[in-house]
Amino acid sequence: MTMKCQCDNIECGIFIQQRKAVNILNIIKKYCEMSLVIRILCGLVIGAVLGIFVPGLGAVEMLGDLFVGSLKAIAPLLVATLVVSSISQGNAKLDKRFGLILFLYVLSTFLAAVVAVVGSFLFPQTLIFAETASAEYIPTGVGEVLKNLLVNMVANPLASLVEGKYIGILFWALVLGIAFKTIAKDTTKQMFTDLANGVSAVVRGIIHLAPFGILGLVYSNVSTNGLSIFTDYGKLLALLVGCMLTVALVVDPLVAGICMKRNPYPLVWRCLKESGLTAFFTRSSAANIPVNMQLCEKLGLDKDMYSVSIPLGATINMDGAAITITVMTLAAANTVGIHSDILSALMLSFIATLGACGASGVAGGSLLLIPMACSMFGIPQDVAMQVVGIGFIVGVVQDSVETALNSAGDVVFAATAEYTQWIKEGRELPEFMNGKKKK
Repeated sequence: MTMKCQCDNIECGIFIQQRKAVNILNIIKKYCEMSLVIRILCGLVIGAVLGIFVPGLGAVEMLGDLFVGSLKAIAPLLVATLVVSSISQGNAKLDKRFGLILFLYVLSTFLAAVVAVVGSFLFPQTLIFAETASAEYIPTGVGEVLKNLLVNMVANPLASLVEGKYIGILFWALVLGIAFKTIAKDTTKQMFTDLANGVSAVVRGIIHLAPFGILGLVYSNVSTNGLSIFTDYGKLLALLVGCMLTVALVVDPLVAGICMKRNPYPLVWRCLKESGLTAFFTRSSAANIPVNMQLCEKLGLDKDMYSVSIPLGATINMDGAAITITVMTLAAANTVGIHSDILSALMLSFIATLGACGASGVAGGSLLLIPMACSMFGIPQDVAMQVVGIGFIVGVVQDSVETALNSAGDVVFAATAEYTQWIKEGRELPEFMNGKKKK
């Protein structure tokens, strides 16, 4: 026997819709309460399995494109609003902590290049040239890289926002923040604060969708490339990844530990887990800026400080880029029969450091700075561009590890400078730094 609802049909329909809405909200709430790392790992596994067994699903690939695209779109606006808000409110304190952050960024990039030199001497590589790569702009010297950085700094601020040029965004945000601090009314300053909070809320929503984006990115990568990348140019890739892991797990922790005089690994592991893991799949330091901002907030860092240092780190803290430039250049030198001594290799480390700091302002990133470094050894431009072509082949893995190293390091050193100050002032560090979990 079928029972019919005796109430008014409209009221009954509204009640059913309300119950469905409540159920959906409960599901969303439980999803958001689950550990983000666990959700990302689930997306990773599902994406890999689908990529192997069910390739060619355009809708799944689109998930990755939408995720990275949304992060890249919101990141410039986030940086601009946070910096203008912080400085205009008069709370920005770019004191000696900020100077220490800059020093650590540049030092770690130089040490990464030195590690790459040592690795290249211990395990010398030669290349099998593929097709010649091409690009619209290839820097031929450090002067051009520095000029490019200065030009980007004073570029049209709206163009910088649209194109994601963070040197320009930071410069104009600082200028506008100082101007508004001087002449703007309190209501105007509050408007910028509200705008920054609103953009931050949007970012948090996007980050909650990261598992679906990771699923799409992994699916696209596995279905397109499979595991062949580990066999072609395997030794070169092993050297690149080995140098990057050495910097991430040995060099950077050593620098942070010396500064803080504390065990740095709780901080390093957390940054690798919450920043490096996401950056590995997005393959974009710019796209990972919102993730790093949120992580800095969790670590209890000064918002006025990290709102400037994190986007700056995405521009100048380029350990992975320095490694890539150095390893690929020395491999090219070995291939064409050019002998490099220790002195010239160390000079290359210095050039790679300066070049890496300008990577984000150059079309194509770190790979297109290889010809600049190759010019040091007199390697012809056409040969250098073939090296770039090989870089794009191994870039499927190399670029992911490079971005993870760069992005995690941004937070590691921002936190190192902050915690070093805390220790000097006698303040207690967060519980996780002592190996304790937050209750």
